[in-house]
Amino acid sequence: MYGDGIGKTIITNNKHSGGNNGTTKVWDLKDSATFQVWGRRFIAKGLTFQNTAGAEAEQAVAFLSGSDTSALYHCSFEGYQDTLYAFNARQFYKECQIFGTVDFIFGASQVVFQDCDIFLRKPRPGGALVVTSNGRKHLNKSGGYSLQGCKIRAGDDLKPIIGEYKKAFLGRPWVSRAQTVFMQSFLDDLVDPAGWADYQGYNETIYYGEYGNFGPGSSTDQRVKWLGYHVITDPNIAQQFTVNEFIAGNEWLPNSGVPFVPGLENQ
Repeated sequence: MYGDGIGKTIITNNKHSGGNNGTTKVWDLKDSATFQVWGRRFIAKGLTFQNTAGAEAEQAVAFLSGSDTSALYHCSFEGYQDTLYAFNARQFYKECQIFGTVDFIFGASQVVFQDCDIFLRKPRPGGALVVTSNGRKHLNKSGGYSLQGCKIRAGDDLKPIIGEYKKAFLGRPWVSRAQTVFMQSFLDDLVDPAGWADYQGYNETIYYGEYGNFGPGSSTDQRVKWLGYHVITDPNIAQQFTVNEFIAGNEWLPNSGVPFVPGLENQ
């Protein structure tokens, strides 16, 4: 699918799953998605996927992908909680914009987000700010997120009131084997010095890592001291989370027409 550019070609809806607000007892996050894709090798360029239900609506998906070897380039994903549902399979996002409040990049896919702009928005009153919530369930299964060369910043609606909310976390585990690495990325000062949150007691079985990040929120001196958290200093370990090694991108991305850096980026 090809659009005229971010903010010009917009696919939008305002469905939400009900969350914990009492409107439903059991909900399916998939049903709230503005756009779903399941076919293999999906490619999108120059599109905005939007869910306008708002922060108060809680879970409201803008884009859901279960498409293996899918690539999205110059696209925007706009929502609040649970904006981008990377459901499963290998996926690649290049120079995209992703907006949200809590767990707004989530799901069990194996994904590289490369050179993306990630914006935290104004949450509902008392709401949290969490970028990722990965859903890898088993140690021997594929799944996990690599965010490489990205920028983690406050959105325009959060900037003027940022002091009214607690700082943001890079991620919290959805399930016990969650895997997420931020590397070579800019982390603004809205990131909590602890870096990561765990509300379910999974901090010994997850794999969370940081490598070569920069910016006022990138210091690892006060990060969590979990068994499952790693300050990566060896570039050979970091290579495992690059496009070529993490999602075997060299095998399928050249045919997509989407540019990519196969290994570590030069800074």
